[in-house]
Amino acid sequence: MVVWTRAVVRTWRCRPTNFSRAFSEKLPTPEAKGRNVQWVFLGCPGVGKGTYAARLSKLLGVPHIATGDLVRQQLSSHGPLALKLVDIVSQGQLISDEIVIDLLSKRLEAGEAKGEIGFILDGFPRTIRQAEILEGVTDIDLVINLKLREDALIAKCLGRRTCSECGGNYNVACIDMKGDDGETRMYMPPLLPPPHCETKLITRSDDTENVVKERLRIYHETSKPVEDFYRKRGKLLEFDLPGGIPESWQKLLQALNIYDDDEDKKSAAA
Repeated sequence: MVVWTRAVVRTWRCRPTNFSRAFSEKLPTPEAKGRNVQWVFLGCPGVGKGTYAARLSKLLGVPHIATGDLVRQQLSSHGPLALKLVDIVSQGQLISDEIVIDLLSKRLEAGEAKGEIGFILDGFPRTIRQAEILEGVTDIDLVINLKLREDALIAKCLGRRTCSECGGNYNVACIDMKGDDGETRMYMPPLLPPPHCETKLITRSDDTENVVKERLRIYHETSKPVEDFYRKRGKLLEFDLPGGIPESWQKLLQALNIYDDDEDKKSAAA
């Protein structure tokens, strides 16, 4: 049985941003810093939840909490939980609700102690049970569901690389595909490392074709219903990624009605 501590419940119950206002207002930077948004990112493994959640976290001044990062921190800690997680992750299996919620609880407690306000969740909830637990303790403002065709997803996952020295994340895959209509083109250029990281790139142990396909199968079976859960509550924003990060980022900001002054400055200087 999962028990949520009082500290965690207080953190999850921080006052939500008015949902309609999130779509009707422009959110200038830096005035947007510290907004008390409570958002969730959904999407298949490898779709880019972490990338876009991290960018929005920086833009809006709220913490980005990725359960995948919490799990990887445990794996690198060599603690008692690490051995159990190694077997689960290496097989592409879904980590139990109890483990995920325990890790998330501790992260929220630590955030509350530091005075954090609001959050952008990435990788939680992944099951109906997790969504129901979350629903019981807070009002999520918005759920952003990132979507990408499966062949592109697999290519992205197989192209992921991490620098063993600095921890930087890169992708060596160059995705150039025609749409189902034979005319629409999807282009995602590789995200290559700087020269000093080129010889230090490593591949995640779970980024093999068999494991990636298994993770996608599990996602469709167990996590897809979460989309319907939030769709019925009028909180789901479906967003089809049109291409690489520059193109997709701008269109995501437009869908969220968010204004990024820094991006405008970059465009003007180009």
